[in-house]
Amino acid sequence: MLVANARMYAVNAGVRAAWTKLFALVSEKAGVPLAVIEHAAPAPLEALWRREDLGLAFICGFPFASGGFSVQPIAAPIPANPLASGKPLYASDLIVCADGPLRTLEDSFGGRIGWTARHSQSGFQALRRHLLPYVKSGASLYRESVGELMTPRRVIEAVLDDRIDIGPLDSYFHDVLKRHEPGTAARLRVVATTQPTPMPLLAASAGLDPAIVAALRGALLGLGAASAAKPVLAELCLTGFAAVELDDYRPLLVQAAALDESGYGEPG
Repeated sequence: MLVANARMYAVNAGVRAAWTKLFALVSEKAGVPLAVIEHAAPAPLEALWRREDLGLAFICGFPFASGGFSVQPIAAPIPANPLASGKPLYASDLIVCADGPLRTLEDSFGGRIGWTARHSQSGFQALRRHLLPYVKSGASLYRESVGELMTPRRVIEAVLDDRIDIGPLDSYFHDVLKRHEPGTAARLRVVATTQPTPMPLLAASAGLDPAIVAALRGALLGLGAASAAKPVLAELCLTGFAAVELDDYRPLLVQAAALDESGYGEPG
């Protein structure tokens, strides 16, 4: 039996249950048994991506494009957020504490910035790209860079616990948080949003039978038009799924290389 996991977007127990419902619909439609497994933090995502029995699991676009994991693309979610424009796109919301004094990105300069992991597009690379023009202008950014927070949840906690002043929050994670934890979302303020980039995708082990891959992909792509899937898609703030390819994510590597060549390392 193949395994499925949505840890990257399992915002809380209720959302995790919604992903389990969605995987069950896909499994039934595709005729492919899927066992939903726990792989909660701090278990490394890299260990999940290296499994040889991976049927469906989220992988961030940057490590996917980097080629360090033997996985193949199945499909990527299309957020209901207008930012996505009906495509599998997302961004990073730069968040601060809503009851604090910070109102703009520039207000946060001189403070403490957090980030998730170097392999993260939304939690590291997009943040660097957004801040680069300020670096080039000679602006003094942050006195402290707090890294390896690992998950969007830990970025939120660090902001609310006053361990950092600002941090990046995956915009799709933020969408789901606003729907399922409005109280938590209300304690956050967005002071800037990065440019949209390709969404993290659901991937499978590279050695999976092509017929199984086709069945899983077909089931996911058909969810948007399936009446039985509409309630769970609404719970997950999605309109459906889209087919994606490696070439869709390669520009992320080009952008990161340009940042490295500029000499700009950590976001702070």
